[in-house]
Amino acid sequence: MNNWRACILLLVSLLLVSVVLMAFGCAPLCAQPAIPPNGSSVAQPSDSPEPSEWFDREDSEGRARRHHHGHDLVDIGHDSDLPAGQRADSVVSIAGSSSAEGDAGDVVAVFGNTKVTGSVSHSAVAVLGSSFIDGRVDGDVVSVLGNVELGPHADVQGDVLAIGGTVQRDPEAQVHGSVRTVIRAFGGFGWLKQWIDHCLLYARPLALAPGLGWAWELALGFLALYAGLAWLFRDGVSRCEQTLGSQPGMTLLAALITALVTPVLLVLLCITFVGIAAVPLVVTGLFCAGLFGKAVMLAWLGHRVIGARATGGAVHPSLAVLAGGAIVLVLYLVPVLGFVVYKALGLFGLGAAVYPLVLLARARRAERREHPAAPNPANGVSPGAADATAGAAPPAGAGPSAGVAPSAGAASPAGAASPAGAPPPAGLSVAPLVAAGLPRAGFWIRMAALLLDGVLVGFVMGVLHHGSHLQLLGLAAYGAVMWKLRGSTVGGIVFDLQVVRLDGRPMDWETAIVRALACFLSLAVAGLGFFWIAFDSGRQAWHDKIAGTAVVRVHKAVAPA
Repeated sequence: MNNWRACILLLVSLLLVSVVLMAFGCAPLCAQPAIPPNGSSVAQPSDSPEPSEWFDREDSEGRARRHHHGHDLVDIGHDSDLPAGQRADSVVSIAGSSSAEGDAGDVVAVFGNTKVTGSVSHSAVAVLGSSFIDGRVDGDVVSVLGNVELGPHADVQGDVLAIGGTVQRDPEAQVHGSVRTVIRAFGGFGWLKQWIDHCLLYARPLALAPGLGWAWELALGFLALYAGLAWLFRDGVSRCEQTLGSQPGMTLLAALITALVTPVLLVLLCITFVGIAAVPLVVTGLFCAGLFGKAVMLAWLGHRVIGARATGGAVHPSLAVLAGGAIVLVLYLVPVLGFVVYKALGLFGLGAAVYPLVLLARARRAERREHPAAPNPANGVSPGAADATAGAAPPAGAGPSAGVAPSAGAASPAGAASPAGAPPPAGLSVAPLVAAGLPRAGFWIRMAALLLDGVLVGFVMGVLHHGSHLQLLGLAAYGAVMWKLRGSTVGGIVFDLQVVRLDGRPMDWETAIVRALACFLSLAVAGLGFFWIAFDSGRQAWHDKIAGTAVVRVHKAVAPA
C-alpha cells in the first residue's frame, strides 16, 4: 500500500489501539520491567537469558505469564506474520492482518484480522476485524467490530470479549476467564470491514469487490430517489439547472456560506434554549435541500452529456439524472477521485438548492416594494384615493438612485406618507444619502475601528470572566446589536463610520444578524473577506456583499442619534 494510505490511518489506528488496550487491561506494546511494590529494583542474575529468550513472571492477578526480550514486528499497509520458531515482543499491523505462529508478546491488528496459532504472552486484539485463536494466549482476546473464533487448541488464560460481533468456541477450547459479547449486531461488522478495505483505504465510495452489494444497493437506491425528485419537481429542477449554469460561482459561494453559517446557527439556537425546538427542522431542511441539490447536479451533468438543455431539449430531467448518475457511479470507482467527486457533488448540490431560494426571496421583496398591496375598500380607503396617494408618493425602494430627491413630505420606504414638517424616521437620516455619493470607508480606517471594538469587547469579557474562545461570538453579537440600534459600533462612532443598507431602507434585525454571521465567513479563509475591502471597487467586504450593506464616512452632525 502507498504511503498516503498509511498516513490516513496512522493516527486513528494508534488511538484505537491505545483505547482498547487501556480499556481491557492489556499490557502496552512496549512493556517496562515490573517494579516490586516496595519500590526496590529487580536484580538481574549473572546468568540472565539472552535478549531473545523467555522467562516467567506473575502478574498482579497472580497468573503466570511468560515474558521475553526480543523485537517488535510492526507493518503499516500490509500483513505482519511471525513464523513458527521466531519470537517478537509485539506483532502489529495497521490496515492489515497480524498472525503469530511463533512466540509473541502482543498481537494487534487495526483494520485487519488477528490469527494466533503459536503462543502469546499478553493479549490478542483486533480492531475492525476478527480474531482466530488456536494457540495459547496468557492475556485477553478482544475483537472490536468483529468476531472471535476459538479453535480446538485454544488456551486463553484471560477473558474473551467481542464488541459488535460473536464468539464461536470449539468444545475443546479452554477459556479460564469470562466470555462476553457486547452490542451483538447481525453477526458482526464484516460488511463494514469489506467497505473499509476496498473503498475507504482507496479514498473512493464504491468498488467492484465481494461483500459490497449493500453499498451498490444503497447507491442505486439514492439514484432512484434523485430520479423521482426530478420527475415530481421538473420545473424546480430545470430552474435550478439554469441558475447553476449561469452563475456557478455564486452557487459555490452560497454553498460555502451555508456550510459555514449552519454550525453557528445551530449553536445560537441551542444557546437560546427556545430555539432548540427549531434545530431538528433546520437539520431536516438542510438534508432535504442536499438531496434536491444532488438531483439538480445529476440532471445538469446528464444534460451536458446527452447534449440537450433542460429548458429546450426533449429529455426529461429524470432521464438526465439517470444518465448523470451512471457517470458519477463510474467515477466513484476511481481511487481518490471518487471521494473528490462525492464531496464536490454534495457541496455544489447544496448551493444549487440554496442559491435559487435566495434569488427567489430577493425577487419577491423587490416586487413587494415596487407593487405594494392593493388597498381594501372595507378599510374605508377608496381605490381612487389610493391611486392618488400612489401618484403623489414614489414607490418603496425608489430613492436617490431613481432620480427622486427625498423630502419631508415624501413617502417613507414602507409606503406611508409622512406628515409635512415631521422628522424622518429613525435610521433614515443617512441611508438615503448613500446613493447620492457619500464616500465609502476604506480598509485601514475600518480595521482601526474593528481593532477598537475588539479591544473593547475583549476587556468587557475579561471583566465578566468569560473565556477568550467566546470573544469572536461576543464581538459578532455586539456588532449585530449596535448596527441595529445605532447604525454603528463604538469604533465606528469614533472614526465617523456608519453601516447602511444599499437599498436605502432602515437597518433591521435580519440584516444586522446576517451581516454579523457572514463576518465568520470573511474571517474563515485567512481573513480574505476583510482584505477584500482594499481591492473591491465598492469598498465592500464579503459580509457586506452578503448582507447588502456598505460602510460610509459621515459627519458628526449626521451620525445616528
